[in-house]
Amino acid sequence: MMKWLLSALLLLFTITHAQWQSISDVDSFHVDGNKVKITAEKSIVELSVLAPDLIRVRAARDGKFLPDESVAVVKTDWTSVRFSVDSTAHDIRIRTSGLTVHIQKDPLRIVFEDPAGRVLNEDDPQNGMGWDGKEVRVWKRKPKDEFYFGLGEKAGSLNRTGKSFTMWNSDIPGYKADTDPLYQSVPFFYGFRNGRAYGIFFDNSYWSSFDFGKESPDRYSFGAQGGEINYYFFAGPKPEDVLSRYTELVGRMPLPPRWSLGYQQCRWSYYPESRVRQLAATFREKKIPCDVIYLDIDYMQGYRIFTWSRKNFPEPKTMIGDLGKAGFKFVVIVDPGIKVDSTYRAFQTGTAQNVFLKYPDGIPFVGKVWPGDCEFPDFSNPTARSWWGANFKVLTDAGVRGFWNDMNEPSVFDGPDKTVALDVIHYDNGLYTSHAKNHNTYGMLMTEATYDGVRMLRPTERPFVLTRASYAGGQRYAAAWTGDNESRWDNLEMALWMSLGVSMSGQPFIGSDIGGFMGSPSGELFARWLELGVFTPLMRGHSVINSPNKEPWAFGPTFEAINRKTIDLRYQFLPYIYTVMYEASQTGLPAMRPLCFEYPEDPSFIWDENEFMFGNSLLVAPVLREGDSTRDVHLPAGEWYDYWTDQKLEGGKNITVSAPVDRLPMFVKAGAILPTQQIVQYTDQSPIDPLTLSVYPGNSFSSDYYEDDGVSFKYQEGDFMHRAYRQERGDKEIMLRITRSEGKYQPPSRELLVRFVDVSKDPRSVLVSGVVLDKGGWSYDASARILTVKIKDTTEEMTIEVNF
Repeated sequence: MMKWLLSALLLLFTITHAQWQSISDVDSFHVDGNKVKITAEKSIVELSVLAPDLIRVRAARDGKFLPDESVAVVKTDWTSVRFSVDSTAHDIRIRTSGLTVHIQKDPLRIVFEDPAGRVLNEDDPQNGMGWDGKEVRVWKRKPKDEFYFGLGEKAGSLNRTGKSFTMWNSDIPGYKADTDPLYQSVPFFYGFRNGRAYGIFFDNSYWSSFDFGKESPDRYSFGAQGGEINYYFFAGPKPEDVLSRYTELVGRMPLPPRWSLGYQQCRWSYYPESRVRQLAATFREKKIPCDVIYLDIDYMQGYRIFTWSRKNFPEPKTMIGDLGKAGFKFVVIVDPGIKVDSTYRAFQTGTAQNVFLKYPDGIPFVGKVWPGDCEFPDFSNPTARSWWGANFKVLTDAGVRGFWNDMNEPSVFDGPDKTVALDVIHYDNGLYTSHAKNHNTYGMLMTEATYDGVRMLRPTERPFVLTRASYAGGQRYAAAWTGDNESRWDNLEMALWMSLGVSMSGQPFIGSDIGGFMGSPSGELFARWLELGVFTPLMRGHSVINSPNKEPWAFGPTFEAINRKTIDLRYQFLPYIYTVMYEASQTGLPAMRPLCFEYPEDPSFIWDENEFMFGNSLLVAPVLREGDSTRDVHLPAGEWYDYWTDQKLEGGKNITVSAPVDRLPMFVKAGAILPTQQIVQYTDQSPIDPLTLSVYPGNSFSSDYYEDDGVSFKYQEGDFMHRAYRQERGDKEIMLRITRSEGKYQPPSRELLVRFVDVSKDPRSVLVSGVVLDKGGWSYDASARILTVKIKDTTEEMTIEVNF
């Protein structure tokens, strides 16, 4: 029924446009603060200048806007922008330092131009913006050489050109490359053309659709079943400019706890307690690093949220405390369905506080989920969010550290559409609107309630929340994963594409179920998926009930050794990964970046989707085909170094590298400085010691490094270490400059091990901050061409000077 409904809705947008009414000629306009308000018959169009490169466009058919509220947008107090408005008989022009908005009057059509007058984006001349009953839509001209990316979690190719998509959060297990929609709705996309990018965010939470040239090759469009035309235009010109501004608008990921970047092990389900203890013991006995164990629905009493199964986990606090001493943190699943049971405390208190969704006549909505008949909290209601958050005390008191929000599309087992009925009413900030408007935001508001509730209960510790469903801006509260995939090679490739699509849509903390949730992977498939997982921010192995075991040791001794080496690599790279995630929390730029995002000027990367940048220093080219032992890689222009061999490679061309099953092809940009650490069995087993810097030759290139206590909010008060490393190389010397830390965090005493890569000869001397270092403090390996310098680390400014 769900597929039929979605197909029928999509058909509405692929038939003739004869029933659509477009905005007509401009009657008048006036300037009101940062807004230019235009009337055209009964319609009104409002353009708000928010920043030199950011314009908001709203349009209302009857001259009246809906209440101006959004669960996505968090920044509304934009600094005043200088702009001018000029008008002639034929057009209106709004000019800022970053773009010009050209509004044609007859009929009203909008053209966005750069300061040089080049068209960035323009309305389709025939249709522009329009309505059909309650439906709204915008049509844009589509140049033949323009390509489209974004829209968050979409299966299949990363490049959206020539395809159509819908936004309606849906539980679709075992999805395929052409399955749409999926679990998350992020109505934000990029247009790429001639080495530059612009962005559009269509902030409308109703069922919406996007057509990037599938219906007509010379135009694209986006629209929704209700609400109003309300979109933001980001002028760029770089993809990173677009994403930085977009995440400024909708918010950025908070800095996660460092332990959440370790390896995580999940299954539906690990129970009873004895099995969980054996799982933890096996990780430690086999010396395979792991930080997190998940508990799925079987930890509960009769699948009731906020309870513990007395049979499976009679003493959860004791178990969690015991395994916590061995470094394990526990994450438990929470679903929104509250069992209809008058003896169940969550149902009693929820009913008493009137937090559950109801039909217009006041009758509660009831849907079947794991516990049976359930009612569902109205997360658009602050009272419901507070009630939900307070209920986590039974879990935090037991020592649970993370919270996995599932089934929050929301998904139900019965009913024609497998979700909450569309006429059910939500509080929605006192507007009392239907589920048709609130469906796509339900999961995100659930994570907000979870995040805020856990933070209230444990105020000194950063929450870790993971979600399946979300909306634009959901990165403010939760990490995400790509849902219920399958143990297939094409799903491995799709996991990469989907993670990159979500990353460049504003959510940096993303991953997939390693090995595939459903099915049984071969040892080779699991090993290759685990290698990709090293550089997906969420590194979680997961498997469905009644499937074969998928722990790292489950595929025999050979693959156990390979998988141990792979997870070791993740832990060695934690200093770099944590720094990149800190940068994402500050700038919005993702950890995982498609090459077209990082190198938009190179047209060859528009369709190159099987390699990616992690941060700005490391290119990763995972092996995605069964049986492959080599990997073809297209390196961007410039010089690169093979991470495993330290061999210098010329970029701007295709190469083939060896890729045995135990090796993830990785390439370091010349000039980069990579921080790594020693192997540990869990993130806080011991302090970093030594901190290793691998310095790759190249033009002047600054690399940042960030560190803090990894768990608290003290970094917000300046208790962090943030510094820059910069190298200069000449024929007779190498100079590494390390800035003084910006923050006041002091790591435990440790060594700093600096590896200078590709050094052609034995140095004559090495000086640290002007003082000669004796030969015992450095060594040179002529065969490897590596100079190693070992000194005490400090937060003060220092230099390392190598003379030849």
